[in-house]
Amino acid sequence: MALAVTYSRALDGLNAPPVIVEVHISGGLPSLTLVGLPDTEVKEARDRVRAAIVNSGFEFPAKRITVNLAPADLPKESGRFDLPIALGILAASGQIPGKALADYEFAGELSLSGELRPVRGALAMALQAGDGGRTFVLPTLSASEAALSDSGTVLGAASLLEVCAHLSGQGELTQAVTVDAEKTPIFPDLREVRGQCQAKRALEIAAAGNHSLLMIGPPGSGKSMLAARLPGLMPPLDRGAARSSAAVLSLIGQFHPDRFGQRPYRSPHHTASAVALVGGGNPPRPGEISLAHMGVLFLDELTEFDRKVLETLREPLESGRIHIARAARQAEFPAEFQLVAAMNPCQCGYAGHSNGKCRCTPDQIARYRGKLSGPFLDRIDLLIEVPALPAEALSGQADGESSATVRARVEQAISVQTTRQQKPNARLTPAEVEACCKPDEAGGALLKQALSRLDLSARAWHRILKVARTIADLAGSNEIRAPHVAEAIQYRRLAGG
Repeated sequence: MALAVTYSRALDGLNAPPVIVEVHISGGLPSLTLVGLPDTEVKEARDRVRAAIVNSGFEFPAKRITVNLAPADLPKESGRFDLPIALGILAASGQIPGKALADYEFAGELSLSGELRPVRGALAMALQAGDGGRTFVLPTLSASEAALSDSGTVLGAASLLEVCAHLSGQGELTQAVTVDAEKTPIFPDLREVRGQCQAKRALEIAAAGNHSLLMIGPPGSGKSMLAARLPGLMPPLDRGAARSSAAVLSLIGQFHPDRFGQRPYRSPHHTASAVALVGGGNPPRPGEISLAHMGVLFLDELTEFDRKVLETLREPLESGRIHIARAARQAEFPAEFQLVAAMNPCQCGYAGHSNGKCRCTPDQIARYRGKLSGPFLDRIDLLIEVPALPAEALSGQADGESSATVRARVEQAISVQTTRQQKPNARLTPAEVEACCKPDEAGGALLKQALSRLDLSARAWHRILKVARTIADLAGSNEIRAPHVAEAIQYRRLAGG
């Protein structure tokens, strides 16, 4: 009778609780039993582990083997437990020393040949594995991702045989190193967009203050082009924010180490469900709003999204987090995304166009725009019209500013905000708005006049002040003046109050 213990990590949202893998070998008919609430992927480890052990040159014990994944009430999913189970079996059968296992945590999926395949959530696991003081052993590809955590030692291995040689003192695993990320943004350049000076100005304000933006215009006016260039106007993420964003992407296996520090850009199709946007499932997985954490979420053809789907965005737009509650599982994911949306002015798309193609009645236009609720529009900071471009604008030379030029101004404005309040203007609380966004006498009088004429809500009042604060920051002004307030009010008029 023999017992061995190895250590690993599960995933519960962004948390990575520790899992103790206990392997017991006793007499009886040959069998391998897995207990501890494993799902189907974990149960299938029995066949993968058996083949990997044999093909790595070891002997698979022809005895009764019981594997317990503790704690028993924590669901276990995916193939990350293959490696710790295999090592536990080899230690319990005396083929590798068992004492060395106490200093390590393991995660990795085994192929039938014994090679290690990458696993989801390596960065999320490594962020918490370092707190336990153990060295984390991962497949080579996952190890380079986990090394970005800057917490504890991470070793990379290509196969089960390499891990066993390291534990037996017959070889050394190499410490994982981070991959150099792209130094410059990889997004398209703003110079490529012809005309649309007002839309470019709104895009600059949105980038500088992390404001949400809705563009309304006919097909082909450049709304999608503008949205795709917004991440390129913002500076790369600092290391803490980059780790936070990368950890979420790692949960679904979409993080690439060479993109570390680059802002994510997500553009789901308008047929996406509420679960696809906010997250869900069993176990809960992050949705598009969390995958866009610290980046941009672009919703094209906004009115084609189901209204109930859009209403689910209201809370995370305010709080920057999403709490998913199911009968048996709960999870919380970060969702500090910047919403950029685009829509047509009417059902045919040509209301107000100079070609006169539109035949929509005022009632049809009102019904079309009524697909967006007032509370949803109230949470959008900037609403602008993007008109169709004349022929001369399309045939002329591209003479607008480049993304690098605009980004320099944006970085300066963000630096001012960081010094003043350690957060972007869009994330200011009501108390911070009162402290940081107080306009001068003329600006205050103008804002009061707009409040009565446009029938603004208290939320819209605060959002105008936040946008005005960003405009003032871009202008290098410590004080919010009447021209700054006037421009901010202009971006609320399409909301109808």
